[in-house]
Amino acid sequence: MTGGFHRFFILSPLFLTSCGTLSDMQVKEHTDAVRALACSGDLDEMVNGVVRQYQKKEKAAGLAIGIIRNNGEARTWGYGYTNSTHSYRIDGETLFALGSVSKGVTGEVVAGLVNKGQLRWDDKLSDLLPKNIPLSEDAKNITLLQLATHTSGLPRQNMNKDMLESFLRYLYTGDNFYHELDSDSVVNDLSGFKKPEKREPQYSNLGYALLGYILKLKTGEDIQQLSYDFIFRSLKMDNTSFYATRLKDYPYRAIGHAGDQPKFIPRGEVVPDWHFSNNMVAAASLYSNVDDLLKYLRAHIDGSKNGDLNMAISDTEKVYFQRAIEAANIAWVTDHISHQTITYQVGYIGGYSSYIGFDKKHQNAVVVLQNTFNWSNYIGHDLLLRMAMADDYRGKCH
Repeated sequence: MTGGFHRFFILSPLFLTSCGTLSDMQVKEHTDAVRALACSGDLDEMVNGVVRQYQKKEKAAGLAIGIIRNNGEARTWGYGYTNSTHSYRIDGETLFALGSVSKGVTGEVVAGLVNKGQLRWDDKLSDLLPKNIPLSEDAKNITLLQLATHTSGLPRQNMNKDMLESFLRYLYTGDNFYHELDSDSVVNDLSGFKKPEKREPQYSNLGYALLGYILKLKTGEDIQQLSYDFIFRSLKMDNTSFYATRLKDYPYRAIGHAGDQPKFIPRGEVVPDWHFSNNMVAAASLYSNVDDLLKYLRAHIDGSKNGDLNMAISDTEKVYFQRAIEAANIAWVTDHISHQTITYQVGYIGGYSSYIGFDKKHQNAVVVLQNTFNWSNYIGHDLLLRMAMADDYRGKCH
């Protein structure tokens, strides 16, 4: 491998992803806007203003936004169309691909299995994987909790020639480049794994593909059935599935468009959907809409009627690696900004960007779904911060 290709591999993790954490988060305190929201309570003015500002900087084919404020009624806003040819207006019922938001559901399923005694957080890969799979000494000692919190030291994806070639094709075609992680060859590179000198959160699609592998191996069930039994049925999330083609609204879904990626497809052009059938299903295959995701977030800010689910939710919200920005929970991450605490997930896949987040102190929650791949998916943070600061300011209104 030449030095140039080596440099490409070192710099590429930001781009070699179907999903990840927020990479371009710049949220400013807008004092006048916060005061206006605190004293008027006008969510329409806030949301429309934030979207207008965002659209001046970024082009998005369409957006769907949902808000719960102070555990009140769920509200939704839609902007634009599913695509330029089908012309269905986007609203709270429009389906979007969620990418890595899938990991939050998977993490809660794993937490539920741990609480039932079917798995343990300190289970090691040497115990979880078949004995015939070669593992390095460092790989043998990776724990279930480390996989779930992105603290295993595993890279974002297998860094090899096949991955590079697939990624280069993606830049021109938009095609899925994670076929290796979706197959059972996901375990092939573990024999050469060496843990980093310093253990800290390092986002890993590989780690969550391994969780998908382990879940099937240990339960005999796929992630869709496990999630339906534990989460979707309880919360009445009838329009959420890891197998989107089974949903009745799939033909009317938001169609993904090029944005910041793929680099060599013009912004605004339709790009292919990404489909998974094996281990990456648990990591990146979920489809849902704003209405269902607000039900999911309400369970996080106010609890669900299912005690076992509440316990799993509580486990996933704990901070397992503390830091001011992107502290590691199970799948979720937590930021401390402007004296506020926000817990959130983001996903990027194909032609989509997604954000779900909540502020437990003020019982606020936000969903932002785009059918364009834009890294700067900061609207959710902006909305949550404005609401939190407005809630704190409310007593000063005259």
